[in-house]
Amino acid sequence: MTPNWTAIAPVLLLVASNVFMTFAWYGHLKVEHRPLWIIVMVSWGIAFFEYWLAVPANRIGRAVYNPAELKTIQEVISIAVFGVFSVLYLGEKLTLNHAVGFGFIVLGAWFVFRGPL
Repeated sequence: MTPNWTAIAPVLLLVASNVFMTFAWYGHLKVEHRPLWIIVMVSWGIAFFEYWLAVPANRIGRAVYNPAELKTIQEVISIAVFGVFSVLYLGEKLTLNHAVGFGFIVLGAWFVFRGPL
């Protein structure tokens, strides 16, 4: 069975996009002694590359997914990427509260992809 790249490519692009965006939004939290304007400019520069991945992901994905599904995929990926990032890069601990909250987001995604009730 050959993979459906039109369905897979958007997911892979959104994973890469979310890695960039997570660093743009939260990577600076480990940089304490820089002026805010420099942090904003560096974050903006990182986000520039995020757009080069997110926009094609949504354009390609539109052939297979509807906009609500694309946004849902993006949100689930975003939570997963942030969870890994916060543990590995920021040194945070994930708690049961985080797991339950993330689980509810995944449950919401299931409803989006389930179809009409």
